[in-house]
Amino acid sequence: MKEEKQLVKQCKKHSHKAFDRLYDAYSPVLFGICLRYARDASSAEDILQEAFLTIFNKIEGYRFEGSFEGWLKRITVNTAINYLRKQNRYSFSSLDDGYHEYSAAEADNIVSGMSEQEILQHIQTLPDGYRTVFNLFVIEGYKHVEIAKMLNITESTSRTQFAKARKALQNKLMQNK
Repeated sequence: MKEEKQLVKQCKKHSHKAFDRLYDAYSPVLFGICLRYARDASSAEDILQEAFLTIFNKIEGYRFEGSFEGWLKRITVNTAINYLRKQNRYSFSSLDDGYHEYSAAEADNIVSGMSEQEILQHIQTLPDGYRTVFNLFVIEGYKHVEIAKMLNITESTSRTQFAKARKALQNKLMQNK
C-alpha cells in the first residue's frame, strides 16, 4: 500500500520510470478486463493502450480515496465501453430465441469443468451488447440502473440483454460439453 502510494506520487510528477512500473504492475489485470469486452486479443490490446493513456492523463486527479486498483479498473471498463462505441460495434442485438432452456444445475455442472480461459472464449463470442451488459453486471458488479446510465439505455433493456446473454452463454456452453 505504501509502495503503491509512492508510485502514484511519482507518476503525478511525470516520472517515466514510475509510469513503466505502473504499467508492469497493473497491465496483466487490466488486460484481463479488456479481453472480456473485446472480441480478440488485438482489440483488447488497443483498449488497454487507450486505458493507460487515460490513466496517465488523469492520474493527477487521483486523490488517494478508495482503492487505486479499483480506480484503474473503472477507467479501463469505461475505456472499453467507449472503444466499442467508436467501433460502431456497440449495439443491442437479438439472437434467435429458439434456444433450449437449460437448468442452472446443468449449466453449473458444465461450467465447473471448464477453465477460466474456456469460459472467456465463450463470453467473447456473444454479441457486443450482450457481452457488455453481462460483464458489467456479473463481473464488474454494477446494478442494472447503473448499467443503463453508463450505456445510455433503459434499465429494462439492460435486464433483457443480460437475460439473453445468460441464455445464449448457457447454450454455447452446453453445445460444447
